[in-house]
Amino acid sequence: MEPVLRARGLRKAYRQGGRAVTAVDGVDLEVRPGEVLAFLGPNGAGKTTTIKMIAGLVRPDAGEVRIEGQDPHREPAALARVGAVLEGNRNVYWRLTPEENLEYFGTLRGLAPGEARRRGLRLLKRFGLLAKRRALTQELSRGMQQKLAIAVALVHRPRLLLLDEPTLGLDVEAAEHVKTLVRELAGAGQAILLTTHRLEVAQALSDRVAILRRGRIVAADATATLLARFSSGHYVVELEAPPGPELAARLAALGARIEGARVLYAGGPEGLWAVLEALRPRPLLRVERDRADLTEVFLRLVKEGRHA
Repeated sequence: MEPVLRARGLRKAYRQGGRAVTAVDGVDLEVRPGEVLAFLGPNGAGKTTTIKMIAGLVRPDAGEVRIEGQDPHREPAALARVGAVLEGNRNVYWRLTPEENLEYFGTLRGLAPGEARRRGLRLLKRFGLLAKRRALTQELSRGMQQKLAIAVALVHRPRLLLLDEPTLGLDVEAAEHVKTLVRELAGAGQAILLTTHRLEVAQALSDRVAILRRGRIVAADATATLLARFSSGHYVVELEAPPGPELAARLAALGARIEGARVLYAGGPEGLWAVLEALRPRPLLRVERDRADLTEVFLRLVKEGRHA
């Protein structure tokens, strides 16, 4: 399946204090239909500059961007294939109703007023906002405002959706609603480039991850593959209380390591059963394979960069 977005060798430098500072240095990105790519990095890593180059707002010094084969810097039609949801709901007017927002932005993006109205109503129904279509946007809850912002970004049916901090400032329930909506959009074939500092959100939503550090991609892979690469592979057995000396010695003979009330075992499943048999009949609080989460992976990569 051909990528909706393909960026190759993106570079951008700025003048700062009389010297050139490289913000983005050879970034490659791809997003395919139905895929969520989490584009992550610490502040100052170059994410915003990269997004602006993809959106046609900043021209790269080198490299190229293609949105379904078109260059957004030379072919304005490419920009019609992009929708964006900016941090803080900045792509909706608060003194307009949801219905008015969708009609206004739909016509702004080239739709006839009647078509913009029809598409807007369908999106409001799909996102559970139809009952609020004539309320002022400023009177909606934050979760509803964020749903409306996504609807506005989708009214012209873009092939690529840029999501910047889609759950920022939302309560738990509203954030879950927005995450469910993002999954549904991807499941329907939408290509999504997600930027967020909430790494648990990125882990829950992304198919692939690209991590930027000092303007360069330092890790890019399927989310599950990246997490497995940084996982120890240990089995973790958590007990109610630390084992006594005699049991600890038996567990050590089986290859297990004791850390307080946790028993760590690095062998295969067959050996794990021997460890569990040795622990019988002690109450077990948890048995699981130790796996890194995206926060741990991100911090390790950023820390490596600071000490490089």
